[in-house]
Amino acid sequence: MKITNTGKQKDCLLITVEGRMDAVTTPEFEQTLGGWIDEGEIRFIVDFAGLDYISSAGLRGILTSVKRLKAMGGRIVLTALRGTVKEVFEISGFSTIIPIYESVEAALQEM
Repeated sequence: MKITNTGKQKDCLLITVEGRMDAVTTPEFEQTLGGWIDEGEIRFIVDFAGLDYISSAGLRGILTSVKRLKAMGGRIVLTALRGTVKEVFEISGFSTIIPIYESVEAALQEM
């Protein structure tokens, strides 16, 4: 999995995630996001256009981050879910818990 900080817009840190988010890689996602939170970032737009696979461990990792940010008055939104990743979010009900947008641009309009 590759996690990249692609800059900041409208007080939101823009992040891209590529590859697979599973039991092996999810701790890296949580640690990386946690580091940015520790530095004071509380608004995130996560672009999943390059995410090929997500497991239940990946979903738990995202939910953990959502809960942490919510407690701090922050927010995380996801963009560009595709294929099986989109299906997993829909089937699991996560698409009703976490705001999901078609693109980073659409998410920025709502932030």
